[in-house]
Formats: sequence, structure tokens, C-alpha cells
Amino acid sequence: MLVAIHGAAVLKNGILNPAINSLISRVRHTNTLVIADRGFPFWPAIETVDIALIDDIPRVLDVFFAIRCNFSIGRVFMAEEFIAANKPETRTRFENAMKELAIVYEPHQTFKTRVPGSIGLIRTADTVPYANIILESA
Repeated sequence: MLVAIHGAAVLKNGILNPAINSLISRVRHTNTLVIADRGFPFWPAIETVDIALIDDIPRVLDVFFAIRCNFSIGRVFMAEEFIAANKPETRTRFENAMKELAIVYEPHQTFKTRVPGSIGLIRTADTVPYANIILESA
């Protein structure tokens, strides 16, 4: 929803960040988008939107929930190291967030080979080890 204020259009709800809106609008069938934690490597070949503020603000799942209503997700890719590196509560939080989606766990090195083909990367301030996700559009 756009509202005109003194001649300018202002977003009132949904994703307010114009760079993230731009990334999402360019995703097509089977394209991917990366949501990464604060320690994920920089990839100069793809557009990166860095929204890290302070530790854990925002988190990967915060961004996932925010963009989910505007993104038709077919599969989610995660590093299999996420399972061993995190407590059951953390794993359950991620699994519950994506419970109706197909999650593909693969070695972190394999996961990283998918990144250069992505539309873009959103870097968060998440401190959860291996919290990175790659969303593949349906």
C-alpha cells in the first residue's frame, strides 16, 4: 500500500527497505536468494544488502518471516553443519519456521557453491552458527 504524503509516495506496510524490495522483485522461477548470518563471506559478484545493526538484530529468521509473504519458496538450502553446531532448541526454531518447506541440508562447502548464482544476498547480524539459508523460488 502506498500513501501520498506531500506529493511523495511512502510505503505503509510490508518490506520498507528499497534494496530488499528490489532483490525480491527480480526473483523468478527457480532463482535463489541468500539470507546470511553476520560471519558469512562477502561475495563481490552478487548484490549484497547489509542490514546488520548489532549482534542478532536482525536475525536470519526475522528476514525470512518478513519476506516470506512476498516470495514463493520451493526449497530451502542449509549447511548440514548447522545441525551439529546448534542446540536442539535452535534447530527446532528453524524447522518450525520452515515446516511446510523442503529443507535440503548439504555440506557448507557445497552450500557456498550455490551463492554466486543467486539474485542477491541479505546479510543479517545473526550469531547462530551456520544460520545461512538459500531460498529457491517455486
